[in-house]
Amino acid sequence: MKKIKLDIEGMHCSSCAMNIDFDLEDMDGVKTAKTSYAKQQCEVEFDEGKITAEDVLKQVQKTGYKAAPAQ
Repeated sequence: MKKIKLDIEGMHCSSCAMNIDFDLEDMDGVKTAKTSYAKQQCEVEFDEGKITAEDVLKQVQKTGYKAAPAQ
């Protein structure tokens, strides 16, 4: 399992954070997704044998938010 942290742009409320979590956790290979509206970040634990960090980024973007690896 690998963990990545993403900076998220475009969230307007805690419901946005929940939407990101639901969409990510629906992906085959994602174990956990924890998005914080207050921090504007998301931490994702996933199986590198099934998906890549790029796949995770693309899913967040499909959900309607900007995402980039946390600095």
